[in-house]
Amino acid sequence: MRHTVHALAFGPHPDDVEIFCGGVMIRLAQLGYRTGVIDLTRGELASRGTVEERAREAAAAAEVLGLAFRENLGLPDGFLDGSSDPHVRAVVESIRGHRPEILLVPWLEERHPDHVAAAQLLTRAAFLAGLSRFQSAPAQEPFAPRRVVYYEMRHRMPASFVVDTTEAWPRKLEAMRCHGSQVGSAGAPTLIGSPHALAAIEARDRYHGSRIGVPYGEPLRTMEALGVADPIALLRLSPSGDAHLFEPSW
Repeated sequence: MRHTVHALAFGPHPDDVEIFCGGVMIRLAQLGYRTGVIDLTRGELASRGTVEERAREAAAAAEVLGLAFRENLGLPDGFLDGSSDPHVRAVVESIRGHRPEILLVPWLEERHPDHVAAAQLLTRAAFLAGLSRFQSAPAQEPFAPRRVVYYEMRHRMPASFVVDTTEAWPRKLEAMRCHGSQVGSAGAPTLIGSPHALAAIEARDRYHGSRIGVPYGEPLRTMEALGVADPIALLRLSPSGDAHLFEPSW
């Protein structure tokens, strides 16, 4: 199957990918993979920053993330709909157009209604993109990513695996700081605008890193069981070979 991008991450708003799976995206780019981000909305309902400011910030962060491209679908902020025909078609056309090997999307449980709607929308669109009878305009070949992978946002998500993002952390921090209208600026009080926000995100990544015996990590989840051809090679490639660093499974 022909892929044009190795990893494509969708974010509900222009800063979500940076915050919640920025380390993974940076690490993939460092490993030589072609990566891209598509923001679903322009964040026009945010309490801070204008649409124009947020677009400039997203472009600056894209450079730090090492992306091959970044796009914005311009869907309505605050009114994402997981079953809306126009919303689903916009995402299906993006998936078919970019043909990602893996698709990264938000986890299904979240505090922000747009994040929940985005997860439902993207899960639906990823499935429909592979159906030959689902028509897009202009006509496109059906396409299904090799795997849909979920990234954790604010709510705890059972992880299928944790990616070692230690080498990516300094650049992730830089990418988050690109969003100056949202992160640590004066204005209306918001969760990401709190002076403690970046420290909280670092604590989150340090926690997940501690689960695999490294300084920083980000969790990912797949709905299906992952097939492994060589379990010895898989475990040899793990950042830590010490079984006692892993959480017990009972």
